[in-house]
Amino acid sequence: MKRQLKVEIWVGAFVLMTLLSLVVIAFQVSNFSTWKEKPSYQVSGLFNNIGGLKVRAPVKISGVVVGRVVGISVDPRTYQARVSMTVFKEFDDLPIDTSGAILTSGLLGDQYIGLMPGADEEFLKDGDQLDLTQSALVLEDLIGQFLVKFSEGE
Repeated sequence: MKRQLKVEIWVGAFVLMTLLSLVVIAFQVSNFSTWKEKPSYQVSGLFNNIGGLKVRAPVKISGVVVGRVVGISVDPRTYQARVSMTVFKEFDDLPIDTSGAILTSGLLGDQYIGLMPGADEEFLKDGDQLDLTQSALVLEDLIGQFLVKFSEGE
């Protein structure tokens, strides 16, 4: 009887550890990171077309994640998409003429914001807006342009 109780306790502990591990993996895969928030500052940019960009999409410089998209809205004055993003404080020396582009991971992958640092001596600070932005390339538009050019050639 004692041995059976000991085995049941070990099996229960193993099942509990397995469930806990699955929860941690699920949070990591889903980009859920509220318990490990880094100090950051917020910047925004106006884009003509954001394609499939989503909130919590990464913000990258040279392929390295330096922040996250925190909000997407429509600017009431220009009717462009306003993308708000946080950039980690360790990258607080980005020049004010930094440009942003919506890029795609692979051919059909998720979209993210790619930042290209400029050369100005003044740095971005909390609340600034990126002046130079490049909208997303929409695959359907490219195919449409190709078909138009192809039909003109005949």
